[in-house]
Amino acid sequence: MEASELQGWLRLGLTDGVGDVTARTLLQHFGLPEAIFQATEAELSRCVTARQTQALLRVPEGLKHLLESTLQWLQDDPSRRRILTLGDADYPAALLDTEDPPLMLYALGRVEGLADHFARCASTGIAIVGSRNPTPQGVQNARQFAEALGQAGLTVVSGLALGIDGAAHEGALAGYASSGLATIAVVGTGLDRVYPKSHRDLAHQICDQGLLLSEYPLGTPPLSANFPKRNRIISGLCKGTLVVEAALKSGSLITARLAVEQGKDVFAIPGSIHATQARGCHALIKQGAKLVESAEDILEELDLSAVAHPAADASGHGEPHPSPAESSLSSLERGLLDSMGFDPCGLDAIQARSGMDTATLQALLMGLELAGWLARLPGGKFQRLGRC
Repeated sequence: MEASELQGWLRLGLTDGVGDVTARTLLQHFGLPEAIFQATEAELSRCVTARQTQALLRVPEGLKHLLESTLQWLQDDPSRRRILTLGDADYPAALLDTEDPPLMLYALGRVEGLADHFARCASTGIAIVGSRNPTPQGVQNARQFAEALGQAGLTVVSGLALGIDGAAHEGALAGYASSGLATIAVVGTGLDRVYPKSHRDLAHQICDQGLLLSEYPLGTPPLSANFPKRNRIISGLCKGTLVVEAALKSGSLITARLAVEQGKDVFAIPGSIHATQARGCHALIKQGAKLVESAEDILEELDLSAVAHPAADASGHGEPHPSPAESSLSSLERGLLDSMGFDPCGLDAIQARSGMDTATLQALLMGLELAGWLARLPGGKFQRLGRC
């Protein structure tokens, strides 16, 4: 992209009072942004308000610095960095069909063959979203589903947030067995920043096997309003959306609603009726979302079982590797797990159900926790982890 063309797109995005909808109206009337800024006041006033016209006639503060930093960003690693605009041939066609496609997309990672990657994601991609404060079972579910779907050749799309998002990206990276993109992270900051900082290493892994995407200019900090807005891109890129865990007031439910509005399939994993993080999923299921218990449920619903990669789990349990056999557990351990059920419970409740003395119970709980059969929760509670 030439510097003059990039400057026009950046200026359009920076112009005060001109949002994406107005910008698209201007582009439909004038063509490229350069033509918008060459138009007269009278010509502009036929399309936008007087206030917007005056804003378009002024050069936004900070444009020169943003243009220089963006050009430098592109030049520093041209093989892994791209900027796509609405007029770019590689722009995701699936987003053009949504109500509010972003004017620009910054891409970092495997940028070769982007049009093909986006086309494949639109036909076989799955968004996986959920709580930033998931249960241990939720984290395990997100990883297992993402890994199994990755093994089936699907691209997993999420938002790089804490909790379910991060687990989904990790699972996709671990399981991917195709030549396309393992995973796409749609972030709410500029691509010169990683948020949260604890996901810096994960972001680098995604760059190697997938793609980081943002509609926000370089230097954009993690503003709270940006994260719900980017959800339309997460759902818009994919064929379907899976909600792993979500409270009733959750950004994940925004993604699910957007997916429905975009005509996409929505899936939800049920959980305990006592878990706050499960209530959003249960609400979605009541509203018509597909209840899923395995990755195979998703593949069948999306009619992708026939194209699944041979490495995908054929058992339909959505688990990429066989779990430790229950036969390896002692009778005491199996009895303890059975008495716990799958809801979180405290030590006193477990002891009352199992009838074990304190020393034996604590020793068994420690061993089962280390073996991955259960997790220790805040407040001194324990939760058995489902083994599909």
